[in-house]
Amino acid sequence: MHLLATIAPAINLPEDGTAHLEVILRTIHFIAGILWVGLLYFFNLVNIPFLREVDSAVKKQVVPNLMPRALWWFRWASVVTVLVGIWYWMMLLGANRRAAEAAGTPADSGALIGSFFGIWTVAAILMVGIFMMAKLNNSAPALWVVFAIIIIGASWLFLSINSQGWETSRVLAIGIGGGLGWIMMMNVWGIIWRAQKKLIAWTATGENPPEMAKWSRMALVASRTNFVLSFPMLFFMAAASHYPMFGR
Repeated sequence: MHLLATIAPAINLPEDGTAHLEVILRTIHFIAGILWVGLLYFFNLVNIPFLREVDSAVKKQVVPNLMPRALWWFRWASVVTVLVGIWYWMMLLGANRRAAEAAGTPADSGALIGSFFGIWTVAAILMVGIFMMAKLNNSAPALWVVFAIIIIGASWLFLSINSQGWETSRVLAIGIGGGLGWIMMMNVWGIIWRAQKKLIAWTATGENPPEMAKWSRMALVASRTNFVLSFPMLFFMAAASHYPMFGR
């Protein structure tokens, strides 16, 4: 027994229930995020090039059977990823606020949460509106320049509002990465899914209405935009724990 005790691994599970909830939320967030971003990369790196190379008869067989299933997982994984991530972020924010108040520093977490939803929702609505106007959809580089201005401006505003001295770099980095995730989720539901429903129905019946090219282009550019946004989103999520650069 003594020998077994000397070679047994030292496993000490936290007794705090909050720690258990946090690791459960993080695990769900990781799994859903892998599914969401993995499908995003599959669509952009594999599926779109494949569909360009096949004829309409193959598309009529593949698209109605593949896309509804893939897009179901895609869009709901986005919801789980974002909402669970926000739940976890709010737990971190609460701990950050309590630590600041214990040290005698005033902390208003409500203002930080309000600015997160306000700033990133406005940015997402602007981007969805620009997609729907379709004026820049045929010039993806110009579209992304406009979007870069919106995102950089939103990030700057978020950091400027939330620079009261009590916010940690971790909370602020997730606030930006999560904001990008919020925009990407809005693009999934506001543009990509709306467009794909039409495209799937038209492909299944062999129709090719005049507006099909517009919706196809809109879905493509929105998906490409989310593909590009996934990289800064993942950077800020990684930076939250491993690359402190904001706040304290």
